Amino acid sequence: MLLAQAGPLVYHRGPGFGDLMRRLTDGLRTLYRTERADVLLLTSSGTGGLESAIQNCFSPGDEVLVPLAGFFAERWKRLAEAYGLVVRWTEQPWGARVDPRLVADALAAHPRVAGVLLTQSETSTGVIHPIEPLARAAREAGALVIVDVVSSLGAVPFAFDDWGIDVAVGGSQKALSASPGIAFVAVGERAWAAAERARLPRFYFDWRTYRTFAALPDPENPWTPAISVLQGLDRALELYLADGVEAALARHERLSRAVKDGVRALGLDLFGEGEADNWTVTAIRAPEGIDADTIAARMREDFGCVIAPGQGPLKGTVFRIGHFGYVSELDIVQGLAALEMTLERLGHPVKRGAAVAAAEAVFGEPRA
Repeated sequence: MLLAQAGPLVYHRGPGFGDLMRRLTDGLRTLYRTERADVLLLTSSGTGGLESAIQNCFSPGDEVLVPLAGFFAERWKRLAEAYGLVVRWTEQPWGARVDPRLVADALAAHPRVAGVLLTQSETSTGVIHPIEPLARAAREAGALVIVDVVSSLGAVPFAFDDWGIDVAVGGSQKALSASPGIAFVAVGERAWAAAERARLPRFYFDWRTYRTFAALPDPENPWTPAISVLQGLDRALELYLADGVEAALARHERLSRAVKDGVRALGLDLFGEGEADNWTVTAIRAPEGIDADTIAARMREDFGCVIAPGQGPLKGTVFRIGHFGYVSELDIVQGLAALEMTLERLGHPVKRGAAVAAAEAVFGEPRA
């Protein structure tokens, strides 16, 4: 992937770039599990893709609903408020799964809601939210279903068509392990209809412009894109899809289970409801008397092993281990060994090798 990204740049107004665009959009449709959606490629972070969904689907004064249960759901709320939308919300504790019944009740109480803004993988809490029933509740209320899948697409199951999704926003740097800089947005028919009605200001992120350029005999991007990152993403998608989506998901599940079993073997508690479902990240409660940020800092300083501290109200009490993308079994074993030694150095009683042995037991299981 890095070699592809470092190679000569393909001219973005020529047939070679058209071939690149076709490969990328076809591969991403496979990843999204959609035959009906258009996939747009934006030179931006995932947040830019989320902003484009607000701009293209709504008009000033429209109502949207945001189920709050973590940092990235709150980002949806801030985005919508920045564009003058009327934001309704449900609120649950950080670490809880969003309850579809609460969302259905909120939609019944606010029948003018035009869209529901969802987050599949709430990496701040280690929770995967139940997108399929949430999408069903939104559609039954006549609202658009717009989902942040930046940190989940390719790492946990997602089905754009079967689940009735209208917009889903992903990012290049997560489960595909490409470089950051590309957001991809899957747009369904109901979202395209909304884009024709929407009156919020838009220019760089106007989906209609992207669709016009994508329909050329040799597809193009309307603006000069991050060509090198697209070339790397092309190779990353090729690698990801080589064995099929199911095999890639199974790999993520195995890595996740190894981390979680290893952490439990150290006597630590996981954080977040339904934590076993999150194959992207594991959130862990720090042992009593030890600051979670200190654990993260010492692992980086002593072993060059980077994990994430907690966010928001979880800062200091929770740390997080990511295990999506091109993470190897050896990466997991080394990371757990670093965690064992760090905890011991910080005064927490540890049975040496327990986490490593638990992870190796998972990796030693027969594979289908």
